[in-house]
Amino acid sequence: MNPPIKSLLVALCLAFTGAAEAQVSLKDKEQLITALSARPPCCVIDGRAAAKRKSEALKDALPWRADLKINPTATVVVIADRDHDALGIANALEQKHPGKPIFAVKGGLATWKAASLSLLAAAGMDAAMSGPVTFVIPANTCEQGKPLQELRPDKKK
Repeated sequence: MNPPIKSLLVALCLAFTGAAEAQVSLKDKEQLITALSARPPCCVIDGRAAAKRKSEALKDALPWRADLKINPTATVVVIADRDHDALGIANALEQKHPGKPIFAVKGGLATWKAASLSLLAAAGMDAAMSGPVTFVIPANTCEQGKPLQELRPDKKK
């Protein structure tokens, strides 16, 4: 093979390998909101100490252990007591699932709660503004039967 072409192929392979390995990152609140607003995570890994997990449990989070088996279909989020620990867990998961996006939360639980609250608020506002709303005005709240008026966005009178 021609030496310039061979060196070009090696350089391209190294570039693609580096891009595939660059899936683990430490994210602060704003970065989490931006990254997760378009695509929510498939799983949240709780790497905090057992006592902290017990005192302040995260609903639907998987407690971290070395033999944890997951099937990451979307972004994996890792929360720990210290940023260094979250990155360590994220890197261990990346070894098992190369190329998958894995975020370590900078600031731990406080950052995750703040980002989650912002994402929920944004989703609630979007849902409230996007869909048709039906509202019924009853004839009398104690009275059974047909309502006085029913307002529907699909029926214009």
